[in-house]
Amino acid sequence: MRSEVVKDGVQRAPHRSLFNALGFTEEERKKPMIGIVSSYNEIVPGHMNIDKITEAVRLGVAEAGGMPVVFPAIAVCDGIAMGHTGMKYSLVTRDLIADSTECMALAHQFDGLVMIPNCDKNVPGLLMAAARLNIPAVFVSGGPMLAGHVKGQKRSLSSMFEAVGAYEAKKISSEELSEYEEKTCPTCGSCSGMYTANSMNCLTEAIGMGLRGNGTIPAVYSARIRLAKKAGYRIMDLVEKNIRPRDIMTKEAFVNALTVDMALGCSTNTMLHLPAIAAEAGIKIDMEMANEISDRPPNLCHLAPAGPHYMEELDEAGGVYAVMNELSKKDLLTLDIMTVTGQTVGENIKNAINQDKEIIRPIDDPYMANGGIAVLKGNLAPDTGVVKRSAVVPEMMVHEGPARVFDCEEDAIKSILGGKIKEGDVVVIRYEGPKGGPGMREMLSPTSAIAGMGLGSSVALITDGRFSGASRGASIGHVSPEAAVGGPIALVQEGDTIRVDIPGNRLDVLISEEEMNKRREAWKPKDPGDLTGYLARYRELVTSGNTGAVLRIPGSEK
Repeated sequence: MRSEVVKDGVQRAPHRSLFNALGFTEEERKKPMIGIVSSYNEIVPGHMNIDKITEAVRLGVAEAGGMPVVFPAIAVCDGIAMGHTGMKYSLVTRDLIADSTECMALAHQFDGLVMIPNCDKNVPGLLMAAARLNIPAVFVSGGPMLAGHVKGQKRSLSSMFEAVGAYEAKKISSEELSEYEEKTCPTCGSCSGMYTANSMNCLTEAIGMGLRGNGTIPAVYSARIRLAKKAGYRIMDLVEKNIRPRDIMTKEAFVNALTVDMALGCSTNTMLHLPAIAAEAGIKIDMEMANEISDRPPNLCHLAPAGPHYMEELDEAGGVYAVMNELSKKDLLTLDIMTVTGQTVGENIKNAINQDKEIIRPIDDPYMANGGIAVLKGNLAPDTGVVKRSAVVPEMMVHEGPARVFDCEEDAIKSILGGKIKEGDVVVIRYEGPKGGPGMREMLSPTSAIAGMGLGSSVALITDGRFSGASRGASIGHVSPEAAVGGPIALVQEGDTIRVDIPGNRLDVLISEEEMNKRREAWKPKDPGDLTGYLARYRELVTSGNTGAVLRIPGSEK
């Protein structure tokens, strides 16, 4: 056991005295020491129930013969952080979570880890840590929120943000806005659509690091507690057999995850997180690879905000395994690779039945013939731009219009809510990338304002920042190179014609190369202001959005 380093031998008598101080018995110390990484807190709705999940994991580990030890991981609520400087501190926590988990796991020499994340950066941060540490590990999330109900219709957080735009446009009353406020988020859990948190928890199943139901069993269901106990059982088997994350997170597993991503219609943020997780496992995933994969699997699910269905319905329809079973019918997955269940992907999904062919479309009757995410390139995005095409209305798949240019999110929101954005416009929000933000803020507030004001089928939004999984419409993010390093998005001027061609995977500003070069020569970097603390360090180390916004190790190419 790894933990013998801190528990056994004469020289470890001081260490044992500290275990005594913790209340651990000699009998417990002889067992494998299992770290339980709990992201419980009282500020994130998706994490307020994780104390119960943590206790269930503790029971499972102890019952299976382990010594459970709980330690914390931080988490930011993207919804509460949205639309102000707080959003600069969302993506950046992904690396803090990975780094702090590494510190705790290696300082105390755990034999195995059970990771309990739920929300947006918590899941990829802990997956990065698992891949980096390569200690036996299993994941169990806090689970999704149940959908809200307003006037007899299911609603989610994206509906709430859009209601603000509808109110500003005088489409709903203050009383109706208050009703949305009271009823949209009715329970604990990660917000109820296929947003980033639920996307990543589903892909944790697809990649083989979570048990069945990890991404879909609602937070308030007792099945979630039973799943947590099973995760406690599983870690003991993984430790005994020395099955480690890199045995599971292979290149084939990441291709499976990308394939499931396209079928589910996940958040565009997965295009940041999967490459970052893969990098920790020594595997390279680039946007070219993602684009190639996106053309193979059909889009089988239209979950909010792309459609009227919610996570609880996906769970009832058979969950992620049922989606994977459909994909396997066209040989779109690698089935003979290991997972944390101790069985292969093929063994896991062979009996998964699609219980609702409207929630999960059969492979021969998809919503779309290609995947839910598209990667765009062009003279405005020489490296990449990313769009959730499954959430784009048909009339916006190809769009051409005048640029309305803003150098920060706040200015754009003010203009949108002030009625200054018109049908046909292309809103450009720049200097919000990984370095420019810094922190690559999500643009849910402006996209929701556009949708709420009735402009979702006529206005596009382009940014070097990113989008919440709750965003819908022709919202193109991760434009790289970003404005802060002189990317073409920094050179766009008010009134330039921008052409979006999602079927053709193109994003262009219709000016000559000569004019582009002229503007490039005249461009001067924007003053980043007086940055201090973590954001200052992050800005210096972070790489481009098209590489996953990973942190560069000084002196290396990473």
